[in-house]
Amino acid sequence: MKPHLPNLPLPGQRIRNYWLLLRGDRPIGVLLLLWPTWWALWLAADGTPPWRLLAIFTAGVWLTRSAGCVINDYADRWLDGQVKRTRNRPLATGAVSGREALIVFAALMTVAFALVLLTNRLTVLLSVVGVFLAASYPYLKRHTYLPQVYLGVAFGWSIPMAYAAVIGSVPAIAWLLFLANILWATGYDTWYAMVDRDDDLRAGAKSTAILFGSADLLAQAVLFSGFLLSMVLLGQRLELGAAYFASLAVAGVLIGWQFWIARRRQRDACFRAFLHNAGVGLVVFAGIALSLAIR
Repeated sequence: MKPHLPNLPLPGQRIRNYWLLLRGDRPIGVLLLLWPTWWALWLAADGTPPWRLLAIFTAGVWLTRSAGCVINDYADRWLDGQVKRTRNRPLATGAVSGREALIVFAALMTVAFALVLLTNRLTVLLSVVGVFLAASYPYLKRHTYLPQVYLGVAFGWSIPMAYAAVIGSVPAIAWLLFLANILWATGYDTWYAMVDRDDDLRAGAKSTAILFGSADLLAQAVLFSGFLLSMVLLGQRLELGAAYFASLAVAGVLIGWQFWIARRRQRDACFRAFLHNAGVGLVVFAGIALSLAIR
């Protein structure tokens, strides 16, 4: 009689499970974190930043976003199985264990921290705050209706870090850019939360989509308008050129298109509106880079 062997996943399947845990198949989160980081690097350097810092921060974006996805799924094990969009995630299905997820999270954050050590003391100190933000964000949806605001803080923390790495300090203009990113991230993550609103209500999770209720589109208009206004003020303070303000006009059109897409609040439409923000970030970056290059 043959001994019973545990049904372990094949190496290729295990790698695929980890890749899905990191959201390697969904690059949208990397882009939404990358664009504000590049905004800050270019503005702090008043043009193209040093290639070494560009490489460090770009790699750091992928590592921290991947780590954030892992700890988010670990914290949401109680919720993801009850939500249509997330019920097939590796932790929700048991394809990856909680212990494995914590090991992956620790490994990713260790490599990211090692990269930060190649910068300066202020950037390293700021990165400690970044680790706390990334690790604590997923737990807010149990206790507050504002996890999307906290996500904006976590996603925007690369902005003061970028300024610190380039110029050794964090000036007031960096905090204005940080505020703009909080407004933008709260807006696009509210589109994302609107996809899951019905499931979250049944499961007892909280979000800005639930908080705003029937006033969600009005609240979104305030958030995105605040983002664009903050970016206009930033451009005026830094005396950026016509290319920058033209990019904000295009970004405004793209944001308006998001409202048209999501006007009936359908799940797929809200998700498409969320995805369109990668284009907003790209357009703003192009305006910053071009304006700094030609002035």
